[in-house]
Amino acid sequence: MSRTHLRIALGVVVAAAALYAPYYFQPTMNQELSRALYFAVAAMGLNLLTGFNGQVSIGHGAFFGVGAFTTAILMDSHGMTFELTIPLAALLAAAVGVLVGIPALRVRGLYLALVTLGLAVLFPRIGQKYVKGRGGVALVRPDRDGFDSLLDALANDQWQYLECLAIAAVLFLLAYNLTRSRIGRAMVAVRDQEVAASTVGVNLARVKVGAFALSAAYAGVAGSLSVMVDRAADATDPTVAFRNSIEFLVAVVIGGTATIAGPAIGALVVVLLRRETDGLIEGKEVLSPAIFGAALIAMIYVLPGGVVGGLRKLTDRILPARDGEPPGPVAAAALEPEAVATPGGAGAGPHTRAPTTKEKP
Repeated sequence: MSRTHLRIALGVVVAAAALYAPYYFQPTMNQELSRALYFAVAAMGLNLLTGFNGQVSIGHGAFFGVGAFTTAILMDSHGMTFELTIPLAALLAAAVGVLVGIPALRVRGLYLALVTLGLAVLFPRIGQKYVKGRGGVALVRPDRDGFDSLLDALANDQWQYLECLAIAAVLFLLAYNLTRSRIGRAMVAVRDQEVAASTVGVNLARVKVGAFALSAAYAGVAGSLSVMVDRAADATDPTVAFRNSIEFLVAVVIGGTATIAGPAIGALVVVLLRRETDGLIEGKEVLSPAIFGAALIAMIYVLPGGVVGGLRKLTDRILPARDGEPPGPVAAAALEPEAVATPGGAGAGPHTRAPTTKEKP
């Protein structure tokens, strides 16, 4: 069996399991899986920005909150249907992403991370000042009827899971195609060699701000879906946006940065691990965050390249690459020489593919 056939077989099995899951599990578990799906969408957005474009952000909880409050307010105060609010939430989050991305052009690395951290800390304060839900607090709860199933054959939890799954599938397919397009290669080129990328005509500002906007839009959609699953947009707790930002980043790292499947796997691991560690020791609930953190550290220690990186190493041992077999998905996106290389070879980053025996003079 070749690697291509193995990927196709795994894809079919995963797709079948994902479609069958809501009919097998109880409503409580379906809600957790729906939570993992919107978490995966937010992590995918962060992965496009951090993994493929090299801009570190720990403020995506703010974009997520913008999407959540956009949907909740439009449904609660303006009577809009949930599905119509999703693109509006994405557009508003993308606009905020542009506003953050433009000044962020002047900083990068840890300094950019600090700027985005400030955004995550500031967002709940802004929400508490300007959003007044029922009771005068920054908590908006749309009517439950707005999330009811549109199909009689599906219970509400099944409908919500499948709606999250459909949107996540579309957005992951979009990310898959983007990373293999000219824009995706430009993003990777900016991440690996900014100077070389600008030398061959890549507009650094446009690529960076565009990546910020797209990433924020993903987080906005995830926030919108969270209102359907969790029934509320909440900014009463000032730590929620910060915690979400960290967990999105953890999901990307656990799953595997600069990969397509990584954010989905990482999101599922984070959500289920948090569920299992909450109240694990009866009477010692205060230890749950410590257990959760220790489990994540252990995973990173065992799988330093994330779950996808570990699976690739396992595949390399079982199915060594054959001559002429295409590289993996990430390598194909990251190592396209035409994205950055000049005729003289300038721009060939440290990850550039070494010439094969046939290519050597």
